[in-house]
Amino acid sequence: MANRSLRALRSDELDNSRLSKIRTRIAPSPTGDPHIGTAYTALFNYAYAKKNKGKFILRIEDTDRTRLVAQSEERIIDSLRWLGLAWDEGPYRQSERLGLYQEDAADLVKKGAAYRCNCTAERLDQVRKKQQAKGEVPHYDKKCRLDPPKEGPFVTRLKVPEEGETSFEDSIRGKITFKNQNIDDAVILKSDGWPTYHLAVVVDDSEMKISHVIRAEEWLSSTPKHVLLYKALNRQLPIFAHLPLLRNPDKSKISKRKNPVSISWYKDQGYLPGALLNYLALMGWSMPDSREKFTLKEFIENFDLGRVDPAGPVFDLRKLDWLNGEWIRTLSVEELTTRLKDYADVDKSEIKRILPLVQDRLKKLSDFNELTSYFYQAEVDIDPVQIILKGQNADDTKKVLKTLEDTLSNLKTWNRESIEKVLEKKPEELGWSKTDLFQTLRYVETGSKATPPLFDVLEAIGKKITIVRLQKAIHRLN
Repeated sequence: MANRSLRALRSDELDNSRLSKIRTRIAPSPTGDPHIGTAYTALFNYAYAKKNKGKFILRIEDTDRTRLVAQSEERIIDSLRWLGLAWDEGPYRQSERLGLYQEDAADLVKKGAAYRCNCTAERLDQVRKKQQAKGEVPHYDKKCRLDPPKEGPFVTRLKVPEEGETSFEDSIRGKITFKNQNIDDAVILKSDGWPTYHLAVVVDDSEMKISHVIRAEEWLSSTPKHVLLYKALNRQLPIFAHLPLLRNPDKSKISKRKNPVSISWYKDQGYLPGALLNYLALMGWSMPDSREKFTLKEFIENFDLGRVDPAGPVFDLRKLDWLNGEWIRTLSVEELTTRLKDYADVDKSEIKRILPLVQDRLKKLSDFNELTSYFYQAEVDIDPVQIILKGQNADDTKKVLKTLEDTLSNLKTWNRESIEKVLEKKPEELGWSKTDLFQTLRYVETGSKATPPLFDVLEAIGKKITIVRLQKAIHRLN
């Protein structure tokens, strides 16, 4: 018998009032970098629990020992903390609960709801190839169900009824029915005593009194097996809700080949946690008033599973960039300066000095260096060909730049107002359009033709560097 302390979360009798106490969970596997899909599912579970004054549980599903990745669990936990999705219980680990699964598997065999199988991997491979050659969906041929083996090693398989149907209600998709003849006799306990996902998830959700299993659409086809296990174990069914899968722009399931999928990548790029959660909330769900920017608190207040659209939402990085930029613009200079410390190549005082000029152009925190490097680098990369605008020539451009150098060199007070005052009449004096003159000066000073307001930029760059860059540009036109 398993240690009864492992069943501390389960009453000895079936608790029929359990669904009145909302308990949701997120159950990632530590098999790699924390996935954006984990954040998506965690968000909806967290919101549902908080909306209904329930509990949100973290469980680490680490029974697939061949795929475990060192430090993966730690990264998952750190990512959820960074997002602000704090769990009320856990983390529980399946590897610490083996006795429960083994006990329940034995009970299922004793009841006749499961059976032992000693088919070798070689035999199963041959059966699968024959079925595929006939165009059949691969499935176990029930050899050991019909002829019980006497020698092991054994796995334990679910004994699916051969006739009838298995149905369940999905809060997002309505009633779903599977014909039992199409449900495979899945392995629920391996020969080494470790459970498969099917048994472990049912036992754990039951033991932890999970009221709502809110998970990804990819588990929909596994749910009839789980329903049969709940019934065979005489456990109360939770309420199921299968969220739509996040999809690439081509409608395929989101994958690292076409979209970044690691939560760590989004953190490293400088997406704000609130903005990322805001965007994930829009994946298959919408606010009653259709607004796109909202806080986690506002999402929780308005959350309703009935508003989840089962159609797969497209994960569009451009949309996320726009939304993150909107969030960045709501931050004070002080708060944004603090957040930028881990992304900028300059100190806090320099960030604070330059930030007002570029805050409106930031889409993510990692953009800061690219947008501001010309403020503090000794040189900027400019192409002599790009200095000369269409309709101008090298000699005329050099004369114009020399005039600008002399004018700015004689300026006593270096600020936006004084710079604008001495430059505003130069287009007319030089016979250039304002657009051409200021675009040329902007490119010489920044290496870019799209920057914050020119006079603000020159003030921030400083008089000395401004003059030096004009001189170098003139030299490159010789």
